[in-house]
Amino acid sequence: MPDHERKELVSDSLIQRIDEAVARIRGRTERRPEVGVVLGTGLGALIRDIEVDETIEYSEIPHFPVSTVESHSGRLVVGRLEGRQVMAMQGRFHYYEGYSMEQVTFPIRVMQRMGVDTLVVSNACGGMHPSYRRGDLMRIDDHINLIGDNPLRGPNLDALGPRFPDMSEPYDRGLGALADRVALEAGIRLHVGVYVAVAGPNLETRAEYRFLRMIGADVVGMSTVPEVIVARHGGMRVLGISIVTDECFPDALEPVDVETIIRVAGEAEPRMTRIIRETIGRLDEAERLAPLEVG
Repeated sequence: MPDHERKELVSDSLIQRIDEAVARIRGRTERRPEVGVVLGTGLGALIRDIEVDETIEYSEIPHFPVSTVESHSGRLVVGRLEGRQVMAMQGRFHYYEGYSMEQVTFPIRVMQRMGVDTLVVSNACGGMHPSYRRGDLMRIDDHINLIGDNPLRGPNLDALGPRFPDMSEPYDRGLGALADRVALEAGIRLHVGVYVAVAGPNLETRAEYRFLRMIGADVVGMSTVPEVIVARHGGMRVLGISIVTDECFPDALEPVDVETIIRVAGEAEPRMTRIIRETIGRLDEAERLAPLEVG
């Protein structure tokens, strides 16, 4: 089959699936979301702040995967938050669950098709920077993709974005500056650093933590980067915030379990939720802000 025919088949198939998912969501709500939110491990409490118009189980949306990870509820919530129309994913999908990159990022494509132009992503992660401690928050300033795959691999769908999207600024500087100011005004410590994504699902060895730190990463996790790549491909502005749920210092490494990760995420979540909520409420300020100096 000629390459152009293969591309047309791939394009028609994916866009059709996206449109079928969008049609089902629009059949349940008249909201037209402008902000998308992805809530990571143990981080679903922001939903309580949303004036909910509709809650849709992932299983009810055509072509949506189903969350299989503990604490990921598997619901799409549509409503208003701080005066903005929002669509929030209460639970995400991970590459280590066995899903393809297309499946992992499918909800971001659906958001794009529905008109979302700003994406807020959150996650639980391991902290490798020596000044980070369990329960700290970090705004993602940049990332490293070590998952070993890329959601844009294969024929490019020009209707969704360019073949070679620029990634010189994956996380929007204005949104980052606004989040910094919200945190400062609220008296919340918010680090700024680099997130590295790995495939998982195992946690890293001491040698791997040393390597990841050596190449410039401050925290490590198993999500977020594929979603951000697709969001940027589609022209969205992105804000990312991580909660450090365990300390990954090779010379003092201690075993950690998912129950502890979820507990720590839950304890830190009110601070992260406040930053996200107030940043969304003040989005108009983002375009005229410059980032704070990071010491």
